[in-house]
Amino acid sequence: MKPNSDKSLSEVHESVVITKNLSFGKKLFAFMGPAYLVSVGYMDPGNWATDIAGGSQFGYKLLWVLVMSNLMALLLQSLSARLGLVRGLDLAQASRASYPPVVNFLNWILAEIAIAACDLAEVIGMAIGLQLLFHIPLLAGISITVADTLLLLVLQRYGIRKMEAFILVLVATIGFAFIAELIFAKPDGIELLKGFIPSIPNNNALYIAIGIIGATVMPHNLYLHSSLVQTRKIERTPQGIKEAIKFNFIDSFIALNAALFINAAILILAAAAFFSTGLVHVSEIQDAHKLLQDVLGTSLAPALFAIALIAAGQSSTLTGTLSGQVVMEGYLNLRIQPWLRRLITRLIAIIPAFITIYVLGEESLGSLLILSQVILSLQLGFAVIPLIHLTSDKKLMGEFASKMWLKILAWIVAAIIVSLNAKLVIDTLLEWIHTSESPLIIYLTAVPLAVGAGVLLFYVTFKPIINKAKQKQHQVPDGKPEELKIKMENKYNRIAITVDFSTTDSNAISNAIAQGGKEAEYILIHIVETAGARMMGHEIKDFETESDSINLDKYKTELTSQGFKIQVKLGFGNPKKSIPEIVNSCNCDLLVMGAHGHRALKDIIFGTTLDAVRHNVKVPVLIVK
Repeated sequence: MKPNSDKSLSEVHESVVITKNLSFGKKLFAFMGPAYLVSVGYMDPGNWATDIAGGSQFGYKLLWVLVMSNLMALLLQSLSARLGLVRGLDLAQASRASYPPVVNFLNWILAEIAIAACDLAEVIGMAIGLQLLFHIPLLAGISITVADTLLLLVLQRYGIRKMEAFILVLVATIGFAFIAELIFAKPDGIELLKGFIPSIPNNNALYIAIGIIGATVMPHNLYLHSSLVQTRKIERTPQGIKEAIKFNFIDSFIALNAALFINAAILILAAAAFFSTGLVHVSEIQDAHKLLQDVLGTSLAPALFAIALIAAGQSSTLTGTLSGQVVMEGYLNLRIQPWLRRLITRLIAIIPAFITIYVLGEESLGSLLILSQVILSLQLGFAVIPLIHLTSDKKLMGEFASKMWLKILAWIVAAIIVSLNAKLVIDTLLEWIHTSESPLIIYLTAVPLAVGAGVLLFYVTFKPIINKAKQKQHQVPDGKPEELKIKMENKYNRIAITVDFSTTDSNAISNAIAQGGKEAEYILIHIVETAGARMMGHEIKDFETESDSINLDKYKTELTSQGFKIQVKLGFGNPKKSIPEIVNSCNCDLLVMGAHGHRALKDIIFGTTLDAVRHNVKVPVLIVK
């Protein structure tokens, strides 16, 4: 384990050179790729579970949630790409530079939980796909998924473009499979169109809707996209960055709409095949596979379904690994070997899958899949809100900072996500408390965790706003200049002068006399700083006290002979306290002090007397060298 390069995904950073003077089509082709790697996260097995559950239970009524989620995803992924292109940092790196270490560590933990939840969905999906296609037992299928840790290592050797091409083939496989499925299903066009009208029939629909949002707008994809766009070597000029933002938006638009088509196809397939035939309780992927042949009347339908499921799981597992690398390196500035990183993530996902199958049986995997997507949704706020703050910062983003309309839309999206998640958490906690035999356990575990997460989200949301307000307060002018009122008054009447019997005394006394002339009265102050003086104060009668008193009298005699009115005051102990006490008690109207020019180490040794005295006296202070 060692510190990583300062570049995100350094092994492929700027590995694709964008040649100048290319045609629009060729330049678009050169930029296309990162969004396709990201888009596979929007069509992983977790999406299948939520889409099948939504379609079979509520028909086409949750189609609008998919469309809304896709618009959210397009907005947020565009902001993520903009951050990576403008600042040359991924979301995790930029967050590390903007938030305290403790907050970054907690955000890293939450991001890792989200990645593990996503990987859990991929493990289950792959295992189910292998079971459906080759009749491999689920536990054996889950074990086989460990082997795909090697696939990413093989693909990385051929470069980012080959990896993107491989992912595109998998996405195309899923797409063609579902085009065929929809032809077989023959959905009701009128009912399908009604599905785009927003509605939430009940709390169960809300739970599935939040799962759909979590499955669609994935937090780790925001980290990944901000890193992948940096694989293109662009001109680091305003025009070059602007062009890169434009082409990456087109890339995102095409890729995410392809993901929308696949998700909508799954939900429409479930609605047409199951809801319309009264099979409203089909929420398991296995059940959907089994029933497809009977409902659609062709043996090809379940085979295509299984092939698409395997392709979805395999493509998502690759991007999940890259996301984990980005998050760990970005937040902690630590890097471990990719194969080890992949193996750890996969084992974290396999353990709950094994336990669930062993304890609750295979039929519980569908619920576990949906739960994994809800966990993803709950983590969304901790990625989305820092992203909005970072891309809105004009100081860091310059002319590419989000415009007001874009910020408003982004905050609306964040508000929807956070409010839906808050409702889900509160409803779930209340249900657990009411149904649990030991509610105290919920109060001592789940409730504090939920409150802690809420506090962290509050901090992540409002801390940058408070900091920006403070900076603005310091940067803005103090106000319009008022009419000057110059007072032509007499010079100072009682002037205090600190002396220490060094070469600076002559300069300090001369400057003081320049302020008061012979009409003013002068108080010469010297502080005895011996250990005895600090302990005994004015009761001390040591050699240094007597010597300092004699020196003060010499100054007084000399200045009096020149016609000046002189008093002397001998103080004891800490000058920071003694000087202000004398000055304030003598009703002086000016204090003159000599500066010795202490710097760095001497400041630490001698102390910063001038600043301390200046803040504790009620009169103007003249500091001379």
